[in-house]
Amino acid sequence: MAQQQGQSSSRGFAAMDQKQQRAIASMGGKAAHEKGTAHEFSSEEARAAGRKGGAAVSRNREHMAAIGRKGGAAVSQNRGHMAQIGRKGGEARGDGSSNASAAQAEGEREQGGNHEQHVQAGQQSHEAH
Repeated sequence: MAQQQGQSSSRGFAAMDQKQQRAIASMGGKAAHEKGTAHEFSSEEARAAGRKGGAAVSRNREHMAAIGRKGGAAVSQNRGHMAQIGRKGGEARGDGSSNASAAQAEGEREQGGNHEQHVQAGQQSHEAH
């Protein structure tokens, strides 16, 4: 039976399962190293390859946004870390937010957001009732 142009059949290496393919590729790599013809990346070549791959991945905005959301969700689960970030931000602004650790030490619960956000949330709460 003849194959139509553009179609490929799974024959030879492509027909093998992944385990067989890896075993054969491994043998080829070992042989190249023994023969001295295997290419070993210098640290500069490896850096250049990493930059090239990173640039290609970062062009996919949707993928990068998903990574950011996942990382943000993981970090925000650590309440101590988030409190530390908030204290640093308050110190940088000079608005006295660094006193938050004293309130936490007394067992009070800190709320996120700035003053304007709290005022707006209070107004929305009153309008809802």
